[in-house]
Amino acid sequence: MPASSASATQNQAVLDALSRCIAACELCADACLHEDNIQMMVPCIRLDRDCADICRLTAAFIARGSDHAQHVLKECIEICQKCADECGKHQHDHCQQCAAACRACVEACRQYAA
Repeated sequence: MPASSASATQNQAVLDALSRCIAACELCADACLHEDNIQMMVPCIRLDRDCADICRLTAAFIARGSDHAQHVLKECIEICQKCADECGKHQHDHCQQCAAACRACVEACRQYAA
């Protein structure tokens, strides 16, 4: 496979993982607002929002081949891991699905960064 094809495939894999993470975080944050004890969900909601935002930025940097993509990628990995850890503490389906999407995003970003 030519290098450009491998690169495009690698880009698409991380972009897909970032997109799935954005959607899962947005869904989770919205669903958390409807839980009985919203106050308990505040850290989860905040991390969901931070994670979705850093994933959007990271996807944009990767898609346009920014020289700063690697730097943003490191922050993305850190925030996605924190979001996965927080969502993983809650038994709600939306939190568990978000945690799984965040973990998958962390793995895809690590593979891309390597």
